[in-house]
Amino acid sequence: MKQKLTLSALAIAIASTSTAFAAEQATTFEEAMTGGEASLSFRYRYEFVDQDGFNKDTNSSTLKTRLNYKTQQYQNATAFIEFDNNTEVLSGYSFGDAGKPTVADPKYTEVNQAYVDYAAPIDTLVRFGRQRINLDNQRFVGGVAWRQNEQTYDAFTLVNTAIPDTTVILTNITNVNNILGDNINGENHQVLNIHNKSLPFGSFSAYAYLLEDISDTYGARFAGKTDLDSLSLLYTLEYATQETDNAASKEADYYIAEFGADIEGITAKVGYEVLASDDGTYGFSTPLATKHKFNGWADKFLATPDDGLEDLYLTVSTKLAGPSIALTYHKFDANEGSTDYGDEIDLAISQDFADRYNVLLKGAAYSQGDTGTPTDTTKVWLQLSAKF
Repeated sequence: MKQKLTLSALAIAIASTSTAFAAEQATTFEEAMTGGEASLSFRYRYEFVDQDGFNKDTNSSTLKTRLNYKTQQYQNATAFIEFDNNTEVLSGYSFGDAGKPTVADPKYTEVNQAYVDYAAPIDTLVRFGRQRINLDNQRFVGGVAWRQNEQTYDAFTLVNTAIPDTTVILTNITNVNNILGDNINGENHQVLNIHNKSLPFGSFSAYAYLLEDISDTYGARFAGKTDLDSLSLLYTLEYATQETDNAASKEADYYIAEFGADIEGITAKVGYEVLASDDGTYGFSTPLATKHKFNGWADKFLATPDDGLEDLYLTVSTKLAGPSIALTYHKFDANEGSTDYGDEIDLAISQDFADRYNVLLKGAAYSQGDTGTPTDTTKVWLQLSAKF
C-alpha cells in the first residue's frame, strides 16, 4: 500500500547478486545446487463482492501456496525456481460462476518463476527466464502481486549499475503470463527504464515501454521527500505520452501530481492522476500495470474508458495505533466531456505479528456516477499470510 521511492523490486533483486556485491561462490556445481535456500509461504483470502446488476453476491475463499528455491552462486551464475498453487477452500464460489460478480483468483498450479542469473562484467547482471518485473511504482509494468495468481514475464533482462546512483534496466519480453493464467501478446515487447537516485531530495526515472502491436509509451517520473524539523514533505510528478500500434494510431497522455506530508507518524497525501483521451475515441492504457494499486481497490477502471479518466484522491495513513491503517477517497471523472464516473472509499488495516505472519482487513465501496456504469460495488477482504 505504500509507494516506495527506491529502485524497482527487480533492480534490487538483480543488483544484489551482481559482482559489485562480491557474492560468495560455491566451489562445485553440486554444492551450488544442494546448498541453496528454500522458502515456503501461504496466503489465505476471503473475498466478498456485492455488485449491482447481479442477483447473488460472491463469497470467494482461496488458499495460495508458494514454494521456491534459489541455488548458491557458481561461476557467477545462480538459478531460481518458484511454484505456486491456488486452491478453493470452504467456498461456495468457483471462478467463472454464472450470475455472480467475478473474483479474479482462479484455481491453478504453475511455475510462477524460473530463471538463471549471470553476474557479467561492468556491473551488469543478465536474467533469462520467467521472472517478476516491477518497475518504479508499477503503474506501467508490474506483477499484480495482490491477486492470488501473480503476473510474470518470460523475458531476457539486462541490469547495469556501472554509472553511480543509476540503474539501467533493459528487457525483451516474449510472453506475459497474466493473473487469469492466460497469455498476453508479447512476441517482442521492449522495456527500458533508467533510474537515478543521486539527488538528495528525490529520485528520477526515464522510460520507454514499446509493446509490440499494442502501444509505445515514453515518459519520466520524479518522486521523493524532504525532511524538515517537524515533518517530511512528499511529492511525485510524472508525465508520459502514448501512441497505439494500429492503423488508427491513437494518441493520449498521462500525468500525475501528488503532494503530501508526514507529521509525527501520520501521512496525508492528495493526488491528481489523469489518463487522458484522444477526442473520446481512446483512453491512455496501461496493459502491463499492477492496476489494483490505482484508481480504487474496487477495480472498476482496469480498462480506461474511451473518454479517459481523471482521479482526484486523498489518502491518510498511520501506524500510531499499532496496525497499519490507510484510508483513501477517490473522485472519478471523464477526461473528455463532463461525465461523473462516481467515487470510492477504500480502507485497509494490516498487522504483522510473530515475525512470520500478517493479517489484513480491507474494503472498497464504489458509488456509480452519471452513466450507471460501472455499477455500485462493495468489496471486503480478509487475508492471513505466513512465510517460512
